[in-house]
Amino acid sequence: MKSNRTTLVFFVIVGLAVCIVLAGLITQTLPKFIASPGGTPPAAATPLPKGAVAIEIHSSNTKEHWLDEVVEDFNSRGFTTSGGQTIIVQAFHVTSGGSYNAIMEGEIQPIIWSPGSRIWVNKANQTWRDRTGRPLIANPEACPATIQVPLVIGMWRPMAEALGWPNKPLGWKDMADLATHPEGWAAYGHPEWGRFKFGHAHPDFSNSAMLSMISEVYSAAGKAAGLTVEDIKSQPVRDNVGAVEQAIVHYGKWDKWILDKMVERGPEYLHATTTYENNVVDYNRQHADELRFPLVAIYPRDGTFWVDNPLCILDADWVTDEQREAAVKFRDFFLSPEQQGKAVQWALRPADSNIGLGEPIDLAHGAVPSMTPDNVPPLEEPSDEVVGYVSELWHEVKKKAVCVVLLDRSGSMKGTKIKAAVEGVNLFIDQMNPDDQIIVVPFNDRIIELRPAGAVGEVGESLKYISLSLHTSRLSAEERFARPA
Repeated sequence: MKSNRTTLVFFVIVGLAVCIVLAGLITQTLPKFIASPGGTPPAAATPLPKGAVAIEIHSSNTKEHWLDEVVEDFNSRGFTTSGGQTIIVQAFHVTSGGSYNAIMEGEIQPIIWSPGSRIWVNKANQTWRDRTGRPLIANPEACPATIQVPLVIGMWRPMAEALGWPNKPLGWKDMADLATHPEGWAAYGHPEWGRFKFGHAHPDFSNSAMLSMISEVYSAAGKAAGLTVEDIKSQPVRDNVGAVEQAIVHYGKWDKWILDKMVERGPEYLHATTTYENNVVDYNRQHADELRFPLVAIYPRDGTFWVDNPLCILDADWVTDEQREAAVKFRDFFLSPEQQGKAVQWALRPADSNIGLGEPIDLAHGAVPSMTPDNVPPLEEPSDEVVGYVSELWHEVKKKAVCVVLLDRSGSMKGTKIKAAVEGVNLFIDQMNPDDQIIVVPFNDRIIELRPAGAVGEVGESLKYISLSLHTSRLSAEERFARPA
């Protein structure tokens, strides 16, 4: 196996066999699991008082702390509907793609939905209209912005300074040049840093990752608006986007997951990742004693997405008139100058432009407050069709994975244990991309390797059939299917 390929190792062993395989599946099938990154929804488990109407808001985790503060304030004031019902708001912090899929699959039924960007609103409306003949949100223009936060490239400060930060405008072309330069960081005076190591979250689930991909395409096409399918299919765009994506060392579940790993493992793990400005500030504040170097925000000179986290009251069958009335009251409260002003302390730029910025949105915390939509062009949100093609492009040019699955075949795994473990392995194979590489390695008192191994699209079904036989026959894997490792 090539050393420069991403390797994911999944251990399926006694006691942990089912749990670890399922953990891998949860990462792959994240849309079905929409709880907060901490693993638990907030006050949703609190019993409602008698005579109350509950309003669930499923919100992009970008504004998690601010929203929790606003919700607590709102609930403490005893707002009521015209019918006298006390309004209780319950906030769930989610990924945009995960919540989109959960709504489409009927797993959640929020009254208010606030994804990271309007791309998800358009996508939800189109999908819902295709299924039901009517939109999920009758008037998307009635989804007001809650914040205005730039998508940035978060990088270790010494590395960003080597590129010219904060005085030199930098962008995606600089990232592509760095990624493809045969000398790597040596071309910028730092051979000790080696080749450029980049990372971002999974575009199918994470708003920041999808916007990162669209930003890369815009930059490669030399545009800030009017992106077309023809642009995406052009060879220069494919080459430029592919160059950046081949510098990827890790894809994460969401941007904060990657930032956590950068805190833990330092510059040896990653040099840069796409995230939001507020996350750069937050991690500098919260992990100052743990960070090897401060992080800084690079604002792509060719344009970026200024995410507005629109707040949408859904026009779905499950939303009653009373809930709609209650949701409007919360929306107006959320957008009031008093509550908008609280956003700044969480490093979020308020949607209300009359509210000034200040600490912690400053150079000391890695942000450049002078960077605004006036000098960093806002990228136009493309159509749902274009977003679909961008997603396809990513799947084609992304760095492929090499997955090694270790499967315990010892005597303690007899019966339901081996059956559950094998089923987990097969489900995991189903979630992989056809070009990813897979090796299944059963073991008992020695390690063996199942035949065949290779690209999932070529060997996946054979491996599933062979592994299935491990719990339907008493013959050992060594005797029938395996070769020594």
